[in-house]
Order: sequence, then C-alpha cells, then structure tokens
Amino acid sequence: KPDGVQRGLVGEIFKRVERVGLKIVALKMVVPTEDQCWTHYNKNDEWFAKKGERTVSERQAVGLPVDKPAIEYGKDIVRALVKFMTSGPVVAMVLSGNQAVGIVAKLVGGTEPLTSDVGTIRGDYTLDSYGLASLDERAVRNLIHCSDKPEEAQREMQIWFKPEELIKYR
Repeated sequence: KPDGVQRGLVGEIFKRVERVGLKIVALKMVVPTEDQCWTHYNKNDEWFAKKGERTVSERQAVGLPVDKPAIEYGKDIVRALVKFMTSGPVVAMVLSGNQAVGIVAKLVGGTEPLTSDVGTIRGDYTLDSYGLASLDERAVRNLIHCSDKPEEAQREMQIWFKPEELIKYR
C-alpha cells in the first residue's frame, strides 16, 4: 500500500516474505487507478451495510452525529481506500509457495494494526486503528494487502498482472 512505499518498508516486507521461503513470481510498482481499486476490493451491499453499522456504533459512542444510512458509511470505507490507494505508488507482487495465502496472512497480521500481533508486519510497523481512521474519515494505514483465500488471490492477480507477467522458476 502507499504507506509501505512512503515509509521505506518495501525491503523489510520482501525480507520477511522471502525468509519464510515464499517466492516472488511477479513484481511491479504502480500507481493504482480508481477502477483497479474498486474491482480489487469487490464489496457488495451486505458488506457495506455490516461495516457501516460498525461505523454508526463508533460515531454514536463518541457523540458524533449519524447523518446518513449505515450502508453509505460502509461505502465510505471503500471510497477512502480508493482515495488512499490512488494517492501514490504501491508495489504489487504475487507470491508462490506451499500454503502461500495462509502464510502471508500470518506474516502480515490482522487488518487492524492496533490489534495485530507483535512479530507481524502490521503489528511491528504501524499503530493505526479502525476507530481513528473512521474519525479521521480515511483508510486504515496498514502497510500491506493480503488475500483472504486462494480464490480471492487468483481474482486479484488478474487485476494487477497479465498472465505473461507471472514468472515460473525453480
């Protein structure tokens, strides 16, 4: 994500990925487009409503007004992500190896940096939180994206890379 590039943490992220034995099979630096980001995040109304309800609860808990439907607050999350992701360069990469998706999730840590375990990329390098990001009306700065499951990784790879850009090597 842009904050990982801006903070000069790309090398550290590569180091952690390679240290566990995963292979980098595709790599490039790009400034994402809005269309790429909306396609990448691929959320539906159910997701927007669920996340929006959390935002409504957080706003009410700190005495802020709730001035739109929960689903719009949910859409604001992706709008903020798109704004954040298009703000500067990101390093897109595809990793390969046994149980790569699960291993990467373990290395990266939970989505909210504040609750990520020490020893994970997010736990070691950022202290942001959902609550702070919501109050600031911005995306959570959590350095890196990782796919939740192999099918999602396959779908996301097609957004960022052409098939011929994936290098097969031993």
